Amino acid sequence: MNLDRARELLQVQTSLGSGYNRNSARLILAEIQREHGQAAVDRLIRDLDLEKAFGFVPGTEFKAP
Repeated sequence: MNLDRARELLQVQTSLGSGYNRNSARLILAEIQREHGQAAVDRLIRDLDLEKAFGFVPGTEFKAP
């Protein structure tokens, strides 16, 4: 998944903001981490304010189940 697409999907998840959306955001970030690394994940967390929306902080490692 490219970073622009991830950004779009994460914006949808934050606009809905439920626990299910938190899990979806976690899976998106896991895929970004696998493909693009931790720096890309941290940038998305900061840019989209995912700490406020879901409690994700930069430096958190995400793994797909």
